[in-house]
Amino acid sequence: MVSHKRIQVYEHSFLRIGDRDFDTLHFVALSKLNALHDYKYFDLKHNGIVFKQYVGVIQVEGLVIEILPKIDRYESHESKEKWQSVLIEMLRVTKKLKIQQVGQAHVSKQSIHLLDLYFEWFLSEVQLLIHQGLIKQYYKQTGNVKALKGKLEFASHIQKNLVHKERFYTTHQVYEKDHLIHQILGQALDIINRLSKGTYLYTRCKTVQLDFPEVKSIKANENTFTKLLKSRKTAPYETVLSIARLIILNYAPNISNGSEKMLALLFDMNKLWEEYILVRLKQVARDNNIQVYGQNSRTFWSNISIRPDIVLVSNKEQFIIDTKWKNIDNNKPSTHDLRQMYVYNEYWESKKSLLLYPSNNDDFDGYVNFVALDNTDNHTCGLGKVSIFKDCNKLLNDQIGSKILNWIINDDKIRV
Repeated sequence: MVSHKRIQVYEHSFLRIGDRDFDTLHFVALSKLNALHDYKYFDLKHNGIVFKQYVGVIQVEGLVIEILPKIDRYESHESKEKWQSVLIEMLRVTKKLKIQQVGQAHVSKQSIHLLDLYFEWFLSEVQLLIHQGLIKQYYKQTGNVKALKGKLEFASHIQKNLVHKERFYTTHQVYEKDHLIHQILGQALDIINRLSKGTYLYTRCKTVQLDFPEVKSIKANENTFTKLLKSRKTAPYETVLSIARLIILNYAPNISNGSEKMLALLFDMNKLWEEYILVRLKQVARDNNIQVYGQNSRTFWSNISIRPDIVLVSNKEQFIIDTKWKNIDNNKPSTHDLRQMYVYNEYWESKKSLLLYPSNNDDFDGYVNFVALDNTDNHTCGLGKVSIFKDCNKLLNDQIGSKILNWIINDDKIRV
């Protein structure tokens, strides 16, 4: 089978109409997708698009656009392969993607992209559920039946069955596999079937669909997923439903006036970097009697709150880390970032805070005092650049948490 055409670009890069396989049809579809999401994904130019901090994958009309993270300045085929591995590994560590390891043989194939990995994950989870046995559920059904059961809907019965005396219009309970959970999975399977045509996944998807029970077609939305009730019986479906939600809510059929269908799985790289560091710190904190918190907020003014990325608690002392996914060559953080760290220190009564940036090499030169109005040295802030790679290769450094922990907990070097 012929694979979809693929373009790999970096975050914050420019893709011009006419470059490679990107044409006006794709530009129009992406511009309308951007409008649906408050213009947060791209900046639109008259002859192309400028990507922002969102990374991931977009598929539209046989074209796959992979948007990769990047901290170095130079583009090459090798670096794109490296940064694809970085993205996949970060998604794996933060549990946004399930894959054994980045170095699996099929990941490195040119025809495989991030969307394929999510489709494979979903199909594997559905196959596992089929093997274990799909659940049945009770639900209410209203309609004509040949035997009286449940509640007779008298007004509708009179209206519909004046001629057919042998029928009863009732609302009754049904116990079968055609329920909301399976209808959602069926919709996700249908989307994968449409978008995987021409790829190695198409045959596998058709096989899974043949093994899956016939269910009513629905058009699930955000509200549909809020109706799902969790129970011991539905616990095995938790993972597959989360993937189905990701696929369905990011699928945009007929987004422009044409017939093109699009699926976009995009992640804010700033948040992904924050979550990745949080996971790595929690892995090493367990053995060091340190508590690590994310999403720790406090009221700042009226109903407005502030929230540092990460708070560490050790021996009743609190330390602040704020992650920044950007290149900081000149070793000078912005005034805005420093003001932010000052406020965090004040509100969390922290003596140390750390602005943390990704890099190809480790670089940390201690802490600098904030200058207080009364000339007292009450708290400090440090700037750390941490290498995200292991031994200068494309594998992410799984010991990054230990390095950061040592900087913020054990380092007492203060500069004025």
